[in-house]
Amino acid sequence: MLVHLVILSTAFAAANTGKHGGIEVPEFGEPITNLTVPIGRDATFECIVVNLGNFRVGWVKADTKAIQAIHEHVITHNPRVSVSHSDHSTWYLHIKNVQEEDRGQYMCQINTDPMKSQMGFLDVVIPPDFIPEETSGDTMVPEGGTARVSCKARGVPPPRVMWKREDGMEIVVRDQTGAKSKVLTYQGEVLKLTKISRSEMGTYLCIAGNGVPPTVSKRIHISVHFHPVIQVPNQLVGAPLGTDVTIECYVESSPKSINYWVKDPGELIIPSEHHVMSVRQKSMFEAEMTMTIKNIRREDLGSYICVAKNSLGDVESKIRLYEIPGNDRHAYQYPDVRATSDDEYGTNTYDDDDEDVDSMKSNRVPDRANKWYSNDGKATVTAATGAASTIATTTTIFLSLIKSLL
Repeated sequence: MLVHLVILSTAFAAANTGKHGGIEVPEFGEPITNLTVPIGRDATFECIVVNLGNFRVGWVKADTKAIQAIHEHVITHNPRVSVSHSDHSTWYLHIKNVQEEDRGQYMCQINTDPMKSQMGFLDVVIPPDFIPEETSGDTMVPEGGTARVSCKARGVPPPRVMWKREDGMEIVVRDQTGAKSKVLTYQGEVLKLTKISRSEMGTYLCIAGNGVPPTVSKRIHISVHFHPVIQVPNQLVGAPLGTDVTIECYVESSPKSINYWVKDPGELIIPSEHHVMSVRQKSMFEAEMTMTIKNIRREDLGSYICVAKNSLGDVESKIRLYEIPGNDRHAYQYPDVRATSDDEYGTNTYDDDDEDVDSMKSNRVPDRANKWYSNDGKATVTAATGAASTIATTTTIFLSLIKSLL
């Protein structure tokens, strides 16, 4: 190492041989600026010298004592190093495609006696990158268990790692005492989710940054597995024959379940024009399975079973379809309730010779007592007319009274 400095001093002395006294001594115009450069970029040191005269400028890498250049000549064998100057007052050391080994102190020297020098530091920064063998991949954990995922990153300066959910939901973390808290971001290389629930299932983003672009991220999917669960909003469904009816089941399962319908006591139902089936995925673990039975026949009445199966087990739930009596029903939607006058709904008087009496009576709103309610909550009205309906109603009331007396 010292040999390099001896050679540099000898070269400066040779360059200064024959110089007479009275020459103005050169000085540095300003300090060398320290550089911070991302790996792969170019770096340039600037050394300003006043009154250089016939003296020479040299560059040395201080930590290795390796001479880089003397005046206009490059000494190092590093092909990425070059020098230039401007008006013999500003001298440049250029380093192309900076690498990590270029980091360190660089000295600008003037061959005065004694030698004058000043130094600048080159810091080579490296953007973050994940260490594959120390970074988790997608993982699976049973519900109620513990998921532990890690992201290890390298870079200069050392990167910081944070976690967030891809869907923007909060992360549920628990401390050593079991106290639970919710955060949008979590700092640290290791994310530990204890007593995990199905709602915590999803994709988590591991993000590493150190101020050197680009910031990097990795997607890690956490699957939470559990036994299928079925919820049935309506276990008893009624409809008139000849109409269409839809029955539905809500399924939660992970991994995704196989879903199908069975007619009690065990007949597998195949999708057809008569049985129209669909499964709508609502989330990663939620699905809505529906079946529409077209033009209901008497043999369609009975119990239907929705079944969900996955690798952890199976579950089923039963829905009973029954007939709402009457084939001549139609839906009727009553208007909003409002105040009525004595001239509305049956208070009018009719003359025997009025030609429009029959038509006016036929357009009256049906008696509210003469209706059924189907499973959709709409009123269905029986088309009964005239005296026949009145006689039948009176007879029924009379027989009921006789039975009560007996």
